Amino acid sequence: MNATREDLPSGELSLEGLITTASNATFAARIGEVRVVYKPVAGERPLWDFPDGTLAMREVAAYAVSEAFGWDLVPPTWLRDGPLGSGMVQLWRDPDRAHPAVAVVPAGEVPDGWRHVLDGLDADENVVSVVHEDSPVLRRMAVLDVVTNNADRKGGHVLEMPDGHRHGIDHGLTFHTEHKLRTVLWGWAGQELCPEELDGVERVRSALEGDLGEALAELLDDDEIIELGVRCERLLEARRFPAPRGEMPAIPWPPF
Repeated sequence: MNATREDLPSGELSLEGLITTASNATFAARIGEVRVVYKPVAGERPLWDFPDGTLAMREVAAYAVSEAFGWDLVPPTWLRDGPLGSGMVQLWRDPDRAHPAVAVVPAGEVPDGWRHVLDGLDADENVVSVVHEDSPVLRRMAVLDVVTNNADRKGGHVLEMPDGHRHGIDHGLTFHTEHKLRTVLWGWAGQELCPEELDGVERVRSALEGDLGEALAELLDDDEIIELGVRCERLLEARRFPAPRGEMPAIPWPPF
């Protein structure tokens, strides 16, 4: 069966295998000939700082916000039934592993067109630097992370597409009412947002009063939606990428 876009939220979901590198139960699957990722709510591990059984809904909410931005950052994502119960289903994206957007390089050797994030030691005790590319699409992903309060933007959560576009995945740790921003995309901290980025934040803020707000009401608590709007307002007022703050680590672990 060749699935259409209309089939994806309800067509038969067939499991292909478990993705063993994921923190929570994550499966490669198909709907007809379309490859997808399936994360059942029943396979979510309890966390001390996020309500149980909410990660799938947060992933769908992140897609809704991405659509409001209009930047195609998060692959199409749905909440639907599957062989292991209700869960998140997302279109599969095949990344170009030869051209990563986030990398580790010898300390002091930041490539042209890249941004330095931090220095550390590798497994052999060599001093290395975590860096990321300085591109418009990755800047937009950093804006998305600020607005959604992403607590888990690892390098491996940025998919590098063959055409140069970037997709972000694994948005289960988002929309907390407390400041939780943990990301490897700190290279623009303190820099001014460009007009296109500010326009995107304004689109999200405005959409909260319409279709986006209605969609998120099915996925998030009221106070989480309110805080999303507050973060948009603060970013529009500051007009700059934020810098790390608070006592929590600013980088997720592991960073890749």
